[in-house]
Amino acid sequence: MFRHAASVLIAATLSGCGQTTPDPAPQRPKPIAARTAVAAAATEMTLAQLPATVVQPPGSRVAVATPFAGLVRSVHVQPGQVVQRGQLLAVLVSRDAMALAAELAQAQSRRSLASAEAARMAELSRAGVVAGSRADVAMAAGNQAAISARAAQTMISQAGVARDGTIRLTAPIAGRVVSMDMDVGAAVDSMTAPIIIEREGSRWLAVQIPERLASAVRAGLPVTADDGQSGRLETVAASLDPATRAFAARARLADGGAPLTSGRLLRLTIRAPAPDGAVRVPAAAVASENGKDLVFVKSGNGFAARPVTRVGSGDLAVITAGLKAGEAVAITNLPELRAAAER
Repeated sequence: MFRHAASVLIAATLSGCGQTTPDPAPQRPKPIAARTAVAAAATEMTLAQLPATVVQPPGSRVAVATPFAGLVRSVHVQPGQVVQRGQLLAVLVSRDAMALAAELAQAQSRRSLASAEAARMAELSRAGVVAGSRADVAMAAGNQAAISARAAQTMISQAGVARDGTIRLTAPIAGRVVSMDMDVGAAVDSMTAPIIIEREGSRWLAVQIPERLASAVRAGLPVTADDGQSGRLETVAASLDPATRAFAARARLADGGAPLTSGRLLRLTIRAPAPDGAVRVPAAAVASENGKDLVFVKSGNGFAARPVTRVGSGDLAVITAGLKAGEAVAITNLPELRAAAER
């Protein structure tokens, strides 16, 4: 009996050795939980974001000239000082100015005498004492003397010459003194500009347009500074600067904002109308692979990689081909989605 039981045990053991345990069913990979954004129709795109410098517009700098040679009697402002229009800048002493002041005095005296003589002759003519022709001659002489006096007065006024022959240089505009090239007691030549005044603040920006954007950038395009102020491109040079390989351009911010200090650096965004049929998505939705752009479009429970054509730059990517308005694309977990697509 013991021998029979042993035989049964051995047979059961051998029978068990011939059976195999089935492999566990493969587990499906968990779907990648990426956040999405919906593509929307694009009306505008960012062409470039470029550094810009605040510059003064044409006519913002004025040179204060000395009409006659002379000596500097006094200086009343210094470089960097803010001045108001008409404010006294310096006083000069000039021999030519003294001669002009004397000429004005003589012209005014001749005008007074000629006017009095014309009035006397007119009275005598009416009384029949002298001929009317003599009154006419006196009237013509009076008019000529008045013309000479007015001309001398105009010259003195434009030159800023006082009656004592001194020259008062005053500020033609309100602004800041950029340069002052004169000292008390120093001689100055005629028709030189020892003082330059620049208007305070500006709304103009200088920007260099890279050669690659030459065909896309033109005057009139809208711009936005990094402080939120908007404006437009006013000018774009027609020729390329060989030193910088860029086109010099000027942009002007819209009126109403605070004036900007000359030389300040800003970042300028240049925009343009988007191509017809283009859509926009966050720039984070676009991945680059081998120089080509692609997005991951929501499809069922997953995402499908799709090549696209992108134009412009900036935080919003403008897509002209490969994506339609209303489609959802992933904006996070793009490396994981790319790895999953390659499996």
